[in-house]
Amino acid sequence: MDDTDLDVAVDCALDGAFFSTGQRCTASSGLIVTESLHDRFVSILAERVTALRVGPALAPETQIGPVVDPVQLARDLEYIATARSQGGVLRAGGDQVRCETEGYFLHPALITETHPDMRINREEVFGSVASVIRVRDYDEALAVANDTEFGLSASICTTSLKYASDFKRKAQAGMVMVNLPTAGVDYHVPFGGTKGSSFGPREQGSYAAEFFTTIKTGYTRAYASKTAPFAHAMRISNVTPSLIFAR
Repeated sequence: MDDTDLDVAVDCALDGAFFSTGQRCTASSGLIVTESLHDRFVSILAERVTALRVGPALAPETQIGPVVDPVQLARDLEYIATARSQGGVLRAGGDQVRCETEGYFLHPALITETHPDMRINREEVFGSVASVIRVRDYDEALAVANDTEFGLSASICTTSLKYASDFKRKAQAGMVMVNLPTAGVDYHVPFGGTKGSSFGPREQGSYAAEFFTTIKTGYTRAYASKTAPFAHAMRISNVTPSLIFAR
């Protein structure tokens, strides 16, 4: 947003988009930036991306490790090429890197001048590739953020409590951050999304019990005898099996 702390926004984008080699489901592959902030944000982020040190994962100076395998490397390069062919501008990175060890190394790529309908903004790259979408204002930013089949994690960088509160209510994502990267949640909180990024109950925390539980309801009609008729219901769970009787 226009009112954001620019350093915070750049840090969040850098961490969310590129760390863990961008190979995490909560990565910020799409960066939506308002018009008045766009050029300054892109300029600083491009410098930070260019300065990232790519290398073997165990080397102490390495900031970005290798891509997981040659299939994912080819996928990353294909998305970069496709984005450029559709009008995107490769502002930083995007080239393969040779290191002293074997591996599939790619310098993180920052692609600007993209629009919401481009392939890179409609699909999940799952790599260290991020695209920037320029928007007029908060309303357009929210609309673009929600215009996707995915809904796992979203973040807004702003100093406005009004925008922060509205975004937390209206963002169509299972996890929403304010002035924080999209990736990284505590283990005790529910983990899951909306739309194509969800499958019923959440993982993690107390909600995980529901994720691993199957509920069954059963009825039995019993004829009158010396004891009163009863109804019998059974709850089957691979966490805590239990029998429930009602008289």
